[in-house]
Amino acid sequence: MPRFDATAPTKLHALISDLRWRVQLLDADIEEEERKSRVFNPASHSYPMLALTLRERRDNLQTTVATLQKQLETILPAASERAA
Repeated sequence: MPRFDATAPTKLHALISDLRWRVQLLDADIEEEERKSRVFNPASHSYPMLALTLRERRDNLQTTVATLQKQLETILPAASERAA
């Protein structure tokens, strides 16, 4: 188990980084859809459905990143105490 504990923060860092990268990709895709449709207001009836779906996915990933970041902040002090 100690080996798992040592790698857990590293794995969380990697996962968070990957999810942040995916959020950036989704942002670019949303901007592209808005540019193509020339509609930038999500409340507009003519806003692209794909952009709405991508926004929802992006928001979900951002929520996941925030949750994982909190877990990482909880794990790091505990890992530091065990190493000392």
